[in-house]
Amino acid sequence: MAKSKRQVVELIALQCDDCKRRNYTTSKNRRNTQEKLEFKKYCPHDRKHTVHKETRVK
Repeated sequence: MAKSKRQVVELIALQCDDCKRRNYTTSKNRRNTQEKLEFKKYCPHDRKHTVHKETRVK
């Protein structure tokens, strides 16, 4: 079997809107979800729940 050039499931990072730090990593299926993910998660640097948006993993 030949491997596809682009992976269907990719690793992404979630970046805090307030402090701009990448606090979480997760995976995402690009076939099912094309838009960028956005979650409200706990930021340990701000010590409160903030909006975290999807970014690329370096």
